[in-house]
Amino acid sequence: MYYVAAGLLGLSGLFYSAGHHELGSLGRDVCSYGSAFCDSPVIVFAGAALAGAWGMFVSMK
Repeated sequence: MYYVAAGLLGLSGLFYSAGHHELGSLGRDVCSYGSAFCDSPVIVFAGAALAGAWGMFVSMK
């Protein structure tokens, strides 16, 4: 679950950068497929936070 949280955290950074036009032509391609996430990358960040919290909750030590 931590890998999922890390992946979602990376994606939220990608969508944030693409939404602020910092990635050039790659950002334009990213936003054409996920425009809602480019407008509001906090949605993906919240998913990362929930996945991390769930991973901490169910971890067996």
